[in-house]
Amino acid sequence: METITKTEELRILCEKLRQYDYVTVDTEFMRDSTYWPQLCLVQLCSPEAADTGAAVDPLAEGIDLTPLFELMQDESVIKVFHAARQDIEIFVHLNGKVPHPVFDTQVAAMVLGFGDQVGYETLVNKVARKSIDKSMRFTDWSRRPLSSKQLSYALSDVTHLRTIYEDFHERLAANDRAPWLFEEMERLTDPGIYTVDPAEAWLRLKTRSNSPKFLAVAKALGEWREIEAQRKNLPRNRVLRDDTLLDIAARQPQNEADLDKTRGVGRNFGASKPGQAIIEAIKNALAQPQDTWPQPKVRTDLPAGIGPTVELLKVLLKLCSEEKGVAQRLVASSDDLQNIAADDNADVAALHGWRRELFGQYALRLKHGQIALKLENGEVALVELEQAS
Repeated sequence: METITKTEELRILCEKLRQYDYVTVDTEFMRDSTYWPQLCLVQLCSPEAADTGAAVDPLAEGIDLTPLFELMQDESVIKVFHAARQDIEIFVHLNGKVPHPVFDTQVAAMVLGFGDQVGYETLVNKVARKSIDKSMRFTDWSRRPLSSKQLSYALSDVTHLRTIYEDFHERLAANDRAPWLFEEMERLTDPGIYTVDPAEAWLRLKTRSNSPKFLAVAKALGEWREIEAQRKNLPRNRVLRDDTLLDIAARQPQNEADLDKTRGVGRNFGASKPGQAIIEAIKNALAQPQDTWPQPKVRTDLPAGIGPTVELLKVLLKLCSEEKGVAQRLVASSDDLQNIAADDNADVAALHGWRRELFGQYALRLKHGQIALKLENGEVALVELEQAS
C-alpha cells in the first residue's frame, strides 16, 4: 500500500495511471458538521493485478491536488466508481469540474439486473467472490495518522472494484447494453445536478401551506439560510432548523420581539445578526410585487377510472424488467406509469430510448388493447390480441 502525501508523489502516480484505459476511484469524506463534504482520502488503483492501490491524503500539509484533478478530466481514462454521485460532488466542489468519462458500477448493476441500488459489499460477494472487513466502516477519516487497518479497508474499495468493472464491462458488451449505461452516465455527469442555487433551496422544504405569501417568505428564508450555510460551511439545520424556518415563514414576524416568540429560537435571537437578517429577508420578500411570489403547484387529478390501468402497467413493468434482467426502478417510476396511463405522449423517460424499447412500447400497446396479460402455468405472460379489421 502506498500513501501519497506530497505533490510530486501524486504527480508521478497520476502520470502512471493515465497510461491505462481505466482507473478505479473512491473517496472517504466527512460532512456531519459541515455544509461542504471534507475530503479526507482518495483511493486509486490501476488495472494491474499486482497493484494494491494508492491512498492520496488530501489533508497532508502542502499537497496540491492538481494532478488528481487533471486525471479526473482525462478523456482517455474511464473513472470507475461505485455509487458515484457523492464522489463526483466532492470533485465538483474542489475543482469546479465533473470527472469524465465515468462508469458507476451501482448503475451498471441495475442495468444488468442485480437489483435497485445494490451495495458495494453485495457486489464484492457476488462478483468478486470476496468479503469485506466492515470494522472500519464508521471510522473518523479526518484523524491522523491513519492506521494500516484503515488504509487496507479503504483500498479494498478500489481493488475489488477492478474485478466488478471488468466483469460488468464484458456483460454489457455481450448483451448490447453498453449504450444504456452510457445514457445513464451522461445524466450522472451533467454539471447542472451538482450546482446549488440558493434561490431554489426552498424547494427542499416540506411546505405546509400553498399560500403565495407564505411561499414567498419561505423562499426568501431558504435562500438566506443556504447562503449562510455555504458561507459558514455549516449544515443547513445548524444555521436554522427546517421546522423553525417554516414556523417563521408562517408567522412572518416584522420585528425582534415577534421573532423571539418563535418556537426553536434562543432568547434575544431577534437582536442577533442572523435574527436581523431574517427580519430583513421577510420584509424584502413581502415588499416584492405579489405577482412575483411563488405560486403553489397545481396537482393535476388523474382521469377517473385510471387506477386499474396503472395497476396493469405495474405488472407489465415487473414482467418486462424480470425478463430482461433490469431493475424496475431504472426503467420507470410510479409517476411515469401514471403519466403513461393518462397520456400516450407523456414526456417521461420510459417512453424514450432503450426504456421505450424494453417497456414503453408494450405499455402503450397494453393500454390500447393490442396485447394482454394472462396467467399461464402460474406465471404472467403477454399475449397478442387479434385486431378487428
